[in-house]
Amino acid sequence: MIRHVRSAWDQGDAVLPIDQRLPERAKQDLVSVLRPSQIIGPDGNVIQRSDGAPVEDGDALIISTSGSTGTPKGVIHTHQSIEALLAMSAARLSTDASTHWLLCLPVSHVAGFSILARAVKHGNPLTIHPSFDASRIDDAVNSGATHVSLVPTALARIDASLFHKILLGGAAAPAHLPANVATTYGMTETFGGIVYDGKPLDGVVIESIEQQIILKSPSLFRGYRFSDTAVSTDGWFHTHDSGSVDDGVVKIYGRTDDMINTGGENVWPADVERVIALLSGITEVVVRGLPDTTWGERVVAWISSSDGAIFSLEDVRDHVKKHLPAFCAPAEVRTINEIPKTSLGKVDIAALRQIGA
Repeated sequence: MIRHVRSAWDQGDAVLPIDQRLPERAKQDLVSVLRPSQIIGPDGNVIQRSDGAPVEDGDALIISTSGSTGTPKGVIHTHQSIEALLAMSAARLSTDASTHWLLCLPVSHVAGFSILARAVKHGNPLTIHPSFDASRIDDAVNSGATHVSLVPTALARIDASLFHKILLGGAAAPAHLPANVATTYGMTETFGGIVYDGKPLDGVVIESIEQQIILKSPSLFRGYRFSDTAVSTDGWFHTHDSGSVDDGVVKIYGRTDDMINTGGENVWPADVERVIALLSGITEVVVRGLPDTTWGERVVAWISSSDGAIFSLEDVRDHVKKHLPAFCAPAEVRTINEIPKTSLGKVDIAALRQIGA
């Protein structure tokens, strides 16, 4: 992978990483919409495509934001935006070209590709695992890996003290974290995390206008492939995330679309999730709104437990009402064996909504 990316960049080409775990139809749709000129298969064979479309000078990466659902949208990053993120991250983490990273996230997402880019751009030593495997963490550490990027479900399965630093993102973080774990906030359009532990990286400016997060960053993408949609308004990129910025500390409430409106009251899922997670025996919890003929939306909690315990609606509601207004308490609780995930480890909301429906 490193060799192929370096070769493409040396030739002035951009790369489009494709998640090999996608259904074949989804891969075909992605290629059809984003139109690469070549496809390099897992076996290294190169397939030329006659309908390939060129990229602009300086373009380095086109990365899909849709995964296996919806029409693929290609986010274009330049060498400049990639190098900006790597430099800002290195400055905050006090890392350099000798820092050894473990790559165990899909490179079809910026969280994984940003680790790969460190090796391609700066020659960082890299241990690569095809996917996260808790049983192989000791091997990675023994090979010299000191830094890693993970999602919360993976963090829960390892001894965090084995690493010098862990970047955590992709989902809501647990309430209590080891000192060597940095929570991150970012997105595909910023080439990954631009906020560490609530503090923007140097060079990043974030503001909240009526609880809507807007930002400026030298790591911001150039645009969407085959789209004339403006990247920013007056230099500001509108994220569609809701949050606040107080004394320079950024707090993200969630995606604007995730907010639940129940009976005219606004409920942020992350607030309810944090409270429910305090209950003993809970492995993971996800809260979302479902349509309701009386209230517009009702608050629903999907809960997985460490020992298969069943949590009653009454117990969960009573617990939530001790910490939050009564309208935040779930109207429904669905206990499940495991929260469904995407290939990156994020909650698969579409699949989740079908459970218990």
